[in-house]
Amino acid sequence: MASGFFAILDDIAALMDDIAVTSKLATQKTAGILGDDLAVNAEKATGFLSSRELPVLWAITKGSFINKLIILPIIFLLNWLFPIAIKIALILGGIYLAYEGVEKIIEFFFHRDKKGHEVIEESSLKEEDEHSEKAKISSAIKTDFILSLEIVIIALGTVIEKEHPLVTQIIVVSLVAILATIGVYGIVALIVRMDDAGFFLMKKSKNKGFLSKFGEILVKALPIVIKILGVVGTIALILVSGGIFLHNIDYIHHIIPHTIPSTIIEFGLGIIFGLVAVLLMTIFKKISSKLKSTKA
Repeated sequence: MASGFFAILDDIAALMDDIAVTSKLATQKTAGILGDDLAVNAEKATGFLSSRELPVLWAITKGSFINKLIILPIIFLLNWLFPIAIKIALILGGIYLAYEGVEKIIEFFFHRDKKGHEVIEESSLKEEDEHSEKAKISSAIKTDFILSLEIVIIALGTVIEKEHPLVTQIIVVSLVAILATIGVYGIVALIVRMDDAGFFLMKKSKNKGFLSKFGEILVKALPIVIKILGVVGTIALILVSGGIFLHNIDYIHHIIPHTIPSTIIEFGLGIIFGLVAVLLMTIFKKISSKLKSTKA
């Protein structure tokens, strides 16, 4: 009886070891998307009154947890009933990430002044929605849903590759999803309060000495930190999407020489797929706009 008890303990220890190792690997693979998630939400959580920043961030965090509660059972069900759907969803998600990354690069280098109806449409949206707290929270939660979907699928892909049993898959993917939410929004909370911490130090030291200088640095650093996160997040989007294409499209995986560093391959694939996606979306928007003007 004692030997049976110790055998159970041994099985539990082995399971916990598998969970720890696989969770670490899955977290590393989702790091790119977490970087973008961090950058996006840090930007969306700023611009409010100091007293509203944390309540807004808490509302987004709750939305993120709800997103994952919706996504997790659907993904596991699809994996059980129709596994190929996971690969298809990964590739589609990769296209979306590549599109987002390349679109940001194009906007940065080839930003154009908007004219006519675009200005009117955007100004009306800004007046009605963009400065609205509820609109910003809703936008952040929608963005989080897409990124959460990608995080869960990549984490699941990691445990499937290692051929772990279903129990390990469920625990690891759920753990990664929860840690992603806590980690991202915890860091965002620290970032958005950087300027408040700076002002507090300046006030406490009466604008004199080291604490005052350090507080001033914190205040000035906030917009720079958000910009850096934006750049890192954009690069991460392209790398993650390229990695998805490389490892999930067999044709690409076989034709590309293995002598080329994987980072270069992934970045190149992300750029290529992103450019194609941007081109197709631009054509679609122009056709849609012409059809609307014809009907009018």
